[in-house]
Parts: sequence; C-alpha cells; structure tokens
Amino acid sequence: MSARSFYTTQLAVVLLGAFLSGCQSRNHEPPPSVIAHPKDEVVLSPKSPKREYIKDEIIELVQRPLMDPVTGKIAYNEARTARVSSPIAGRVIGAIAALGAHIRAGDALVEIDSPELGQAQSAYADAMSDLNLANRSFERIKELYDNGIAPRKEQEQSEDNLIRAHSEAERARLKLINLGVRNRRPDNRFILHSPVSGTITERNINPGMEVRPDLAAPLFVVSDLNELWVQMDIFEKDIGLIHIGATVLLQVPAYPGEDFTATVSYIGQVVDEATRTVKVRCILPNLDKRLFPAMFASIAVQSDPDDLSVVVPLNAIFAQDESDWVYVNIGDYHYQRRPVTVGLRLKDRAVILSGLKPGERIVVQGALLLRTEQDTEQQTGEGTR
Repeated sequence: MSARSFYTTQLAVVLLGAFLSGCQSRNHEPPPSVIAHPKDEVVLSPKSPKREYIKDEIIELVQRPLMDPVTGKIAYNEARTARVSSPIAGRVIGAIAALGAHIRAGDALVEIDSPELGQAQSAYADAMSDLNLANRSFERIKELYDNGIAPRKEQEQSEDNLIRAHSEAERARLKLINLGVRNRRPDNRFILHSPVSGTITERNINPGMEVRPDLAAPLFVVSDLNELWVQMDIFEKDIGLIHIGATVLLQVPAYPGEDFTATVSYIGQVVDEATRTVKVRCILPNLDKRLFPAMFASIAVQSDPDDLSVVVPLNAIFAQDESDWVYVNIGDYHYQRRPVTVGLRLKDRAVILSGLKPGERIVVQGALLLRTEQDTEQQTGEGTR
C-alpha cells in the first residue's frame, strides 16, 4: 500500500468516528420539557388557532326564571272595548266614521234613516199628549170631587187614567233613551254614538247599507289600545309558580330581541281537562301603539325582583362522569374546568345552584373544544413521563 492510500484511509476512519460520536451525543440529549398544568386546567398557547373559537362572558345575577317561555296571544282589553251595533233598523246615510280614527265617548259613528225611530218618537209625543190630557182631567175632577159635585167613582177613574198615561209616557221615553236618541221630535234620523273612547279597529258598514239589531258582526269595534290583554295557558304543574301581580316578559316576531312587560291580573279557577292548563290573563301597557290585538307572543314568567340567581347559556354546560361541568376563564387564555350544580333547565338556559360566582368569566362557546384540548394535553403529559 502506498503512503498516499494509507493516509486517505486513516482520514476516512477519523471522519467516520467523529460522525458516529456526534450522532451518539445527539441521541443522549434530554427530551424537550413539557409544562405540566393542574388536572382540571387547560392553557391555549399564543399561536393556537383555537383561541378564535372560544367566547366567554361575565356572570351576572339576574331574576331567576321559573319555567320555559309559553306561547300567548295579545287581545283587546275587553274592559276598554265596545262592539257597536245599531239598536234599530234603518238605512245608512251621511258620513261614516273612518277605520283607524281616534274618537271620544259620545262621538257620532254613523247616521241612519230609520222609520222605526220615527214611530218611536211619534209614540212618545202621543204619550206625552195623553199624559197632559189625563193630568188636566184629573185636576178638574179632583176639584169637583173636593166640592162634592163629582162622585168618588169618577175621581178614582180619572186617577187611574192619569197613572196609565204616566206609565205609557215613561215607557216611550225609556225606549228613546235606550236607543240613545237625543232629539225626541219625529225626524227618522238616528245617530249611532260611540260608548267608549278609543280607536276604530273594525268597521263593517258601507254607505246605503241596511242595518238591523240582529246582524252577526258589529258595525264598529272601538277599543282603547293604550292597554291590551295578554292571554296564555299555563300547565297545571306550573300554576303554583305565578301569582296576581307577577311580571311577565313578552317577545313578538315584529320586534326581535325586544322585551315588553306585562302584569298578571287574573288566574283561572278551572283546569282544562283536555290540555291540563289554566287560563291566565295579563295587563299589557301599549302607550306607543306598537303592539296589536291578535299578535302571538313568547311569554316568560318572571320571579320576584329580589329573587336573583346565576343563569348561563345551556351550551356552556357539558356532561362528564355523570356530572355537569363548565370552563371558567381565569385569565390570559387559561381555563379551569369546574363542576356545577344545575337547577332548572330551560330550552336555551340553565339556572346554576352552585359552582359559579358573579363576576367570573364563563366560556359560552367552545367548551367542547377546550375539553378536547385538555384531553390531548393530559395524554401528551402522560406519554412523556
């Protein structure tokens, strides 16, 4: 072997030894350290894309809900509503009050030409004439009887005639009063007046129309829309949770997310055997006229103002090991898994009896994502030990 070949072989051996030594030293490097967190905590690193999917909110005490919202219906306040029909037959003449008009009690709604009214006015005039005649006759015969000229029988007959005439005049007068007639002179013109103040919400009358008292639909519906009723059916099992004066919150499709307040004014005394519900009625202020009769509403019965509790979204709670859990943000994307005791469960909320305090930040979106992250961290930690 030449000297050059010998030196080349020795150099190769040295380089191979250095390479193997380097690989051995790298194989003996300690594994990267893993930061251990308490068992029920998870931390998202600053670069974690999962941060964007985690939402939390501050816990506040609110009025304790009593039951799931029920569906109800807004209706006229019947104590402030009149369905007006004509008490007499006739034909519509003249102007008719407009639909939607605001009127006061006593205002004219429509004028009707009624021969029946003319007959009633004529009957009253005749009755008054007969009464005056009977009264003069009685006074004359009484004077004759007192002077011993007229017999007692004639005096008694004149007194009976006066009583009859008075009764007939009173009957004719009351008939005109019941018709709401102010002018008692025969003219056939009947004015239909509104008995209440409010808004004309329905009008079932047209010019020239023949009207009579027995029509199926009222000619006008007049209602004070400043105050409405809310009617709802409460299940028998929940009726003990409400009382007269309780507050309810309404939401209607016309104004999404906006609450309207009403007060329970009546609780029925009979359970419907078919539905096992009880009728409940509430008073609903409506000074701005935004709500209308026949609207459907979602109604939440409220507890007393001082009955406060922690209420969280239902999707903030997850079940594990037959217990309910939530994640609480304890700062800087550091989350703590915490057991809670759940009371009433609603469709989208739950009442928390223990485990959370006002002022804490609870994860309301992404709890299951944190749970997965926590399981991954624990598995990684166990694998490196």
